[in-house]
Amino acid sequence: MVDHRSDQEVVRLVGLRKSYNVGKPTEVEVLHGLDLTLARRDFATLVGASGSGKSTLLNLVGLLDTPTSGELFLMGKATRDMGDAERTALRANAIGFVFQFHHLIQAFTAVENVLMPLMVTGGKPSSEQVEWAHRLLEQVGLKGLERRKPDELSGGQQQRVAVARALVMRPALLLADEPTGNLDTQSAAEVFRLFRQFNEEFGCAVLLVTHDTRLSEQCDRTITLVDGNIESDERAL
Repeated sequence: MVDHRSDQEVVRLVGLRKSYNVGKPTEVEVLHGLDLTLARRDFATLVGASGSGKSTLLNLVGLLDTPTSGELFLMGKATRDMGDAERTALRANAIGFVFQFHHLIQAFTAVENVLMPLMVTGGKPSSEQVEWAHRLLEQVGLKGLERRKPDELSGGQQQRVAVARALVMRPALLLADEPTGNLDTQSAAEVFRLFRQFNEEFGCAVLLVTHDTRLSEQCDRTITLVDGNIESDERAL
């Protein structure tokens, strides 16, 4: 049973560092000892100029890469020395991802795309899981379109399928990397509203990377990266 308490710690970074080309003349450190905590109540945006380390940090928090030193705790578990299988399982159960490009499988219907994370981790989905996928599609405004394939949906509708897919495992953390970059203003606002809805209803912490200041200014917390350091971490009044 997932703990949905608003104060539950989801992610904690302790002295997190990341370098590339370690041990070579071209070695470069991109993140310089970051300390950061995200709880279920958090609806945060990560901002910074290109090259500030946002993508690197998002990849580390999403367990898609490992830090050079320091530690990253996810749901209270230290992750840096985890094996691939344990890391993959934790990522699948605790984190939902939404990217700028929705990465839907073209041969699958909307509901099949939403069910994909469940099928990858558990095989054929149960009737309850199928019902949950349909409920999610209804919540993102796609009731009646469950059997359509991606090329039969608009760009905004496809991104809403991607949002439903990211949430089907009821993750503790939603990572969104420029999720509205290819959307018109109205579709972008709708996707943002969905993030807010799931943050409030399911206690899903949100960490959003976006260049759209209209969206970032609506977040409750702004974490600013400058040259691989957290320059500020401010909460809205």
